[in-house]
This record gives sequence, C-alpha cells and structure tokens, in this order.
Amino acid sequence: MQESLTIGQLAARSGVAPSALRYYERLGLIRAERTGGNQRRYARGELRRVAFVRIAQQVGISLEEIRAALDSLPASRTPTAADWAKLSTAWRARLDEKIRLLSNLRDDLDGCIGCGCLSLRRCTLYNPEDKLSGEGAGARLMLPEGTPD
Repeated sequence: MQESLTIGQLAARSGVAPSALRYYERLGLIRAERTGGNQRRYARGELRRVAFVRIAQQVGISLEEIRAALDSLPASRTPTAADWAKLSTAWRARLDEKIRLLSNLRDDLDGCIGCGCLSLRRCTLYNPEDKLSGEGAGARLMLPEGTPD
C-alpha cells in the first residue's frame, strides 16, 4: 500500500473522531486495509472522502445519500472537484429550499419573543383554534408546502 495513515493519524488530520471513522467504514463511506496484526491503514486519498462526507453532512445530506453518491463514482474512487460539482447539482434544489426556509425563519424570529407570545397579532406562527391541524403535524406555517408528516 502507498503511504498510509493509521486511524489516529486520519482522525487527527480530518478532525473526525476515530469512532466516527470506524462508523463511516462500516457504512462503506471510507475504506481501510488491514495489516497482518489486523490494524486499519487508510490511503491518504481517504482524507478527501472524509472531507466530502463532512461537508455533505453539514449541508444536510444524509449518510445514506452520501454513500450512494460515493458509490456512483467509478471504481469507488475519491471524489474530484468535477465529481463534487456533478453530485452537488443534484442536491442544489433541496439546499436552495433549506436556505429559503432558514431565511424565512430568521426573518420571522426577529420579532419573536420566544412564545409565551406577547405579539399574537403579528405572530406568523399563530394558529387560532388549531385551524391547521387538518394539514398535518408540526409547524405547518413554517414548513415548505407538501412536507410529509
């Protein structure tokens, strides 16, 4: 194997705990080879895969979706900039919707006192007599249209 990293070295370089790296490996997100003493050794390229996983998670992509994206790469190789551009395009609409929702939440909370609501006339979450219960559970006024229960 080319220059390889121990799990401790990969953890230190990636900022991800060894337990999380073992979990990523179990899910097939990263790969390790084993030494004769059954110790994990990671190729340096696994650093990029770990970074890819962390960034995708930060924008709300599930580990299952990340694994599917990584599995779509030829020969299970490390993602390149072109791969990231292609994969992220598929996630763009969802990310745009999350940004819109967070922006609306931020803007609506500017006037919110934290509900024991002292401004019911202006409250965008106000739902007198639970009129929205027929639309499903949760904060129906804040959730995007068509959000499942």
